[in-house]
Amino acid sequence: MVYKNLLIFGPPGAGKGTQAQNIIQMQNITHISTGDIFRENIKNETELGKKVKEYSSRGELVPDAITNQMVANRLQQDDIKNGFLLDGYPRNQAQCRALDEILKKNGLSLDGIIVLEVPFAEVKNRLAARAQKEGRVDDADPEVIQNRIDTYTSQSKPCIDYYRTSGKLIPVDGTGSIAEVWERIKKNLK
Repeated sequence: MVYKNLLIFGPPGAGKGTQAQNIIQMQNITHISTGDIFRENIKNETELGKKVKEYSSRGELVPDAITNQMVANRLQQDDIKNGFLLDGYPRNQAQCRALDEILKKNGLSLDGIIVLEVPFAEVKNRLAARAQKEGRVDDADPEVIQNRIDTYTSQSKPCIDYYRTSGKLIPVDGTGSIAEVWERIKKNLK
C-alpha cells in the first residue's frame, strides 16, 4: 500500500505539525494545513479570506461552509498530484462528509488516517513545556489548554469514529520522544 493522500489527527500538543513535516518528506507529498490556507487567503485578500478575517477578528470559529470551500479550492491545485497530508481538517463530522464529497468530485480518495494517541495529562505537560520553550501564550493558560482539549474531544475526536469503519485508521502511540513517535509512524506507512 502506498500512502499518498493522508489525514492526521491528534489532540493539541500531540506533535501533529512536527510529524507532518517528517511524513511529507518521506512520502514526497504536500502538507495542507487549514491554518496556512486561512492565512494565505487573508494575506491575498480573497473573498473567502475577507470572511475568515471577519470571524477570526471576533475570536469566532470560521463556519464549515467557508472552510470546506477553501479546502476544496486547495485540493484542486497542481502541487497535490503526488499526494497530500491534511492537518487541521476535518474538525467535525460535517466536515468529514464535506471532505468525502470534495475528494469524490476531484477523483481522489484517502489512503490513510494517522491518529496520534496521547493521554491528556501528557498533552498538558507538552503544551506547558512548549509555552516555556517557544513563548506561546496560548499554551501557558491551563484554562485555554483545557478548552482546546474539550474542543478536540467534542468535535475532532468524533471524526476518528466517522472513519473507523473505513479500514484506513492508523493509530500511533504518540508518547515518547519525537524520534520514537516518528519510528512508529514510519513502520505503519511502510
